Amino acid sequence: MRVLIAAGGTAGHINPALAIAAYLKERQPDAEIAFAGRREGMEYGLVQKQGYPFYHIEVQGIQRSLTPHNIVRNLKALWYLSSAGRKSRRILRDFAPDLVIGTGGYVSGPVVLSAARQGIPTALHEQNAFPGVTNKILAKQVDAVFAAMPDAVEKLGVPHKTIVTGNPVRPEILRADREGARAKLGVRPGQICLLSFGGSLGARTINQVVADLAAWHIRERDFFHIHATGSYGVELFRDLCQEKGILGDSRLLVKEYIDDMASCLAAADLVISRSGAITISELAAAGRASVLIPSPNVAENHQYYNALELSRPGAAVLIEEKELTSEKLIETVDRLTGDPAVLAQMGAAARGCAHLNSLEKIYSHLEKLLQDDRRPQSDGKA
Repeated sequence: MRVLIAAGGTAGHINPALAIAAYLKERQPDAEIAFAGRREGMEYGLVQKQGYPFYHIEVQGIQRSLTPHNIVRNLKALWYLSSAGRKSRRILRDFAPDLVIGTGGYVSGPVVLSAARQGIPTALHEQNAFPGVTNKILAKQVDAVFAAMPDAVEKLGVPHKTIVTGNPVRPEILRADREGARAKLGVRPGQICLLSFGGSLGARTINQVVADLAAWHIRERDFFHIHATGSYGVELFRDLCQEKGILGDSRLLVKEYIDDMASCLAAADLVISRSGAITISELAAAGRASVLIPSPNVAENHQYYNALELSRPGAAVLIEEKELTSEKLIETVDRLTGDPAVLAQMGAAARGCAHLNSLEKIYSHLEKLLQDDRRPQSDGKA
C-alpha cells in the first residue's frame, strides 16, 4: 500500500497526519508513506524527523486585508496557485499512491483535488467543529470524510460520506512512560511539573503571563516548568525572563517548539495552553489537568467550544483571554497545585473524555475504501 498525505500550516494539521501515518505503518509494516507540503512550513521539519519522504509544493492563502505587505503575499499566492495543479500531478505521478489523505492546510487542496480527479481513492480529516475552508471545498470531491466532532458533519455538507471518528492521537502519547519521561527531562520525584505553550507560532499574551508565573514559582514554589514560546515568542520570552532575573534558571526549561509532546505530557502534572482540537484530544488521552486559554483569533471562536469539552466535566479551568491576567493565572495554578487530589481528579475527568479508538476507526474505513470496487468516480469538477 502506498499512501500520500498532504498536510501543512500548523501542528494542528500535521500531528493528526503523523498519527495516521504511524498507525498505518503499525498495521501494515510494508506500507510506503510519503508526505506533501511546504518546505518553508512547519510540516517539513516535523515530517523529516519521522523519516518519511517529503514532496515539496508551495501553496499560500489569499489575505483579505489589502495592506502593501499582503498585496505582495497575494501576488505570490496567485503565482503558486498557477503551478500547484501541475506540481500536484507530478507528485502523484512520481509517487504513484494507492490512497491520498488530506488533513488540512492550503497545501492539501491541490494535491487531494488532483488525486480525486485522477480517480485515486481520497479521504479528508477535519479536526474542528468548524471546518476549514479547504476541507469544505474538498469534501464534495473526495471519497470519505473523517470528522472529529459531530458538529462538523452538517457544515462539511456531505453527511452521506462523513464518519465521526474523533481526533487521532499519536501512539507515543498513549504509550509514554511517566517516570521515564520525568527522569529524562530532569523532574525530581515528587516535584510538580508544569507544561505551558501557546501554539506553534506562539501567543504574546500567554508568553507574558507565563513569564510572570515562572518568576512567582521560582521565588515561592519548587516547580519544574517546561515552556514553549512559539516561533514568534523566542526573543520576547527571553527578554522577559532576563528582566525578571530568571533567565537560565534550572527549573525553567524553555523551548521554541515542543517536538516531544509525548514525554512532556507524560511528565506534566498541569498543562497551560490554548485549546486547539488536537491539544484537547491529547490532554484527554494523557489524562492531564489543564488551564485552557482559547485563542480569540480563530474562526467561529471554535477554541472556546473545544475548551468547554474539558471544562464542563471538571477536567480543565477555562480562562478567556479577555479575562486573563498574571495574577489570575498565578492564583489558579497555586490553587490547583495546592492539593494533589485536585489534579488527580481533573486528570481522571480528562481521561473520561478521551476517544482512544479514533485511529482504529480511520484505518478500518480507509481499508474499506481501498477494497471497495464500487467506489464512485470523481466528476472532475472543482
